[in-house]
Amino acid sequence: MVNQSFNDFDCVRHLNGTDASPRYFSLEALASSGFERIGRLPVVIRILLESVLRNCDGAKVLESHVRDLANWEPNAPREREIPFVVGRVLLQDFTGIPLLTDLAAMRSQAQKRGANPKAVEPLVPVHLVVDHSVQTEYSNVPNALRRNMEVEFRRNRERYELMKWGMQAFDTFKVIPPGIGICHQINLEYLAQGVIAKKDVVFPDTLVGTDSHTTMVNGIGVLGWGVGGIEAEAGMLGQPVYMLMPDVVGVELSGSLAAGVTATDAVLQVTETLRAAKVVGKLVEFFGEGAASLSATDRATIANMAPEYGATSGFFPVDENTLTYYRQTGRTEEQVALIQQYFTVQGIFGAPKAGDIDYSKVINIDLGAIRPSVSGPKRPQDRVDLSALPQRFDEVMLQDVKSGGYGKTFGQLNERYTVSAKPAGAPGPATQYEIGHGDVLVAAITSCTNTSNPELLIAAGLVAKKALERGLAAKPWVKTLFTPGSRVVTAYLKDAGLTEPLEALGFGIAAYGCGACVGNIGPLDPALEDIVVSKDLVCSAVLSGNRNFEARIHGNLRANFLASPPLVVALALAGTTRIDVTSEPLGTDSEGKPVMLADLWPTNEEIKALSVYAANSAHYANLYADFTAGHDLWNEIKSSEGAVYDWPESTYAAEPDFFSGANSLEIVGAKALAVLGNSITTDHISPAGSIAKSSPAGEWLTQHGVTQKDFNTYGARRGHFEVMVRGTFANVRLKNLMLPAKADGSADEGPFTTHQPSGERTTIFEASRRYIDTNTPSIIFAGEEYGTGSSRDWAAKGTRLLGVKAVIARSFERIHRSNLAGLGVLPLQFVGEESAQSLCIDGTETFELRGFEDGVKPLQEVTLVITRADGSTQHVKLLARIDTQIEATYFRQGGILPYVLERLLEKSATQQATLG
Repeated sequence: MVNQSFNDFDCVRHLNGTDASPRYFSLEALASSGFERIGRLPVVIRILLESVLRNCDGAKVLESHVRDLANWEPNAPREREIPFVVGRVLLQDFTGIPLLTDLAAMRSQAQKRGANPKAVEPLVPVHLVVDHSVQTEYSNVPNALRRNMEVEFRRNRERYELMKWGMQAFDTFKVIPPGIGICHQINLEYLAQGVIAKKDVVFPDTLVGTDSHTTMVNGIGVLGWGVGGIEAEAGMLGQPVYMLMPDVVGVELSGSLAAGVTATDAVLQVTETLRAAKVVGKLVEFFGEGAASLSATDRATIANMAPEYGATSGFFPVDENTLTYYRQTGRTEEQVALIQQYFTVQGIFGAPKAGDIDYSKVINIDLGAIRPSVSGPKRPQDRVDLSALPQRFDEVMLQDVKSGGYGKTFGQLNERYTVSAKPAGAPGPATQYEIGHGDVLVAAITSCTNTSNPELLIAAGLVAKKALERGLAAKPWVKTLFTPGSRVVTAYLKDAGLTEPLEALGFGIAAYGCGACVGNIGPLDPALEDIVVSKDLVCSAVLSGNRNFEARIHGNLRANFLASPPLVVALALAGTTRIDVTSEPLGTDSEGKPVMLADLWPTNEEIKALSVYAANSAHYANLYADFTAGHDLWNEIKSSEGAVYDWPESTYAAEPDFFSGANSLEIVGAKALAVLGNSITTDHISPAGSIAKSSPAGEWLTQHGVTQKDFNTYGARRGHFEVMVRGTFANVRLKNLMLPAKADGSADEGPFTTHQPSGERTTIFEASRRYIDTNTPSIIFAGEEYGTGSSRDWAAKGTRLLGVKAVIARSFERIHRSNLAGLGVLPLQFVGEESAQSLCIDGTETFELRGFEDGVKPLQEVTLVITRADGSTQHVKLLARIDTQIEATYFRQGGILPYVLERLLEKSATQQATLG
């Protein structure tokens, strides 16, 4: 049903011109009503425009939003926010579990209020893909895939029980079990629809996801990107995701990739170029003949790394290559025809040509000039020609630490040490060998970025096959891993005859889940790690993923290089990154002859001849037909049933309380919980990583019978508020300026504060409990750019559960500020040059907020009254960073969750009354 009660644009048309055909919101009709520039708008702007036009209701989405987007100017000031109502939401399991617990808690609240719990239901389709939990502890051994999954299910059973309840409780919430693949590749191969048909209306498939690489689906013309959990929660409950009116950077691709150059090489060049061009926070749209020449899977490889080049999206418009991909992956001919018809009638089918569109900026990249490359050793944008890899490694080794190097001397470069260890990741007796700087200890063909691209994986298989024929093997110190993003990869590699050679070189499939680029590679041999640590060796990992920050792949591996899948195989053979594989042999064959990379590298014709196996639509149809078929580990999981979760005793999931009613703005007698400096990130605020035994979270788990070896991580325990609130502000590098300096003059670091009025040094968590017990409001003070970094939902949720009523900062990161407001925590900003430091706030003060007598209003001025220990007072003007009317509405209700719950229950009650 089309709601036009507040929409006077009269743009609804029938797709086939007949009343019986589906309806759509016509951009051509909107253009003819006076918005003449719509035809020159970037395609991404037109997709956003269709969304606001279709959802314009006079409340969440206003006619002014439609006019603002229809009149988008390439280089106008970006001051206004626009609402984006998405078609669906994609979750990975670490970020998805907290959202499921929130849904379950909303149902519990409905039941407690005597309402129908089933009134709480996601208003758009939600898919949770379990892909982050597997640890590849077993690789290059028989049954590695099964053994890793058995460990995963043992560790995460309680989480999976909650997911199973969610599957049967909600109509629009679907779970794709562990062992199927990663959310991005499943999104490409199965979830993406291109065009959504809902009742009698058709519109573009759009989404947000709780993983930053949601952008991968931009490669097949589906607009979406990664957001924080609270934004995703808003999206799935029918609320808009808000964004500043965006700049759109057009990237013109010309030429075509040369023989031997891969899509990975292309994305590393794009990442280097666009990062240098400062596209952070902008929408990127690819166009031109080069873009049109790329396959959909090559485009997806480039779209995946939008977070690495800094863009919100890396979008390729729908064209014939997109339709071909939809057909090859098992979509019906009817769906493919609908996609083509819809984008054609909207005037956005096909890659734009130069001059067709008005972009904020245009960047040119010649595909024909791209060379074989890797990126590293610490950042995705640090691309280096493959031939210059050994030179780059040695340069960084000799560079001083302050400049980003490793601070080694020339004499240390060639140090080597003998180690006796088992072959990496494999059974068998210990082998004695020497290792040194630059040796490759991990070679991983990992799920993100590249395993959705069949040509890259077939190339890797062909390199392995040719290497075996020449008698080569991976070096014994290399842990080899293959974690594809879907089971389809296994099917087509088997058909192509490449499974056995990959397995023989150690690249047997160890998991269908997130692998090396998320740090899930499991342990190395202890003897090998001991040498690396004790001798301070800078050893390498090579991976076909997208992130290579220091220690991300493994805590003791400091040099990490991104490379294409066939290059990962080649560097496993070479065993070092201090080699020019374009001119030096990878090894010698059984006859003692040198084997060069060129001897193993497949031709484009060889790759294309086998790529037909990946275009078998039957594989996709069969493998996506039933996720539970033969999945005994998942099928054995039992859970409660019914509309309301029974919240069994668990240390992984518990009912959170975000529904305590409307916000009281009477903040009197407040105390500072922390006084922080500039650039406090969500890494400082949000619980992340391992759980220390001595931490409040570790102590709580111990008290509840969990042994340290089973602590797991904060990521795995995101569904339990008792663990997560104890890990909020628990970063060991947090500097709370309320604490006096140490005896040596250095800053006191860690999750500590000074409780007032006792003056005791204690943890932030313990102080927060004491303030809550005495009904004392607490406040966080901070400097510039508060909340930068990944937009983790628990940075705001944990702050709320600590009892913090307001955060007063010099400036905020946009998403974290919005998340605080959406959780009912008041974001306030100092005016002018004032700060906690200029006001000499040290935590001994008492605070009161004035100016909310008539409730909270967007961007209103309020007063902070500071009462110091000596009784003197000071009045300070602050700006309430509740930026929009809808944020004020959320805040007054106590946050977005109570607001949505009330609306859902009101709607349900009205419907029941009507039926009655």
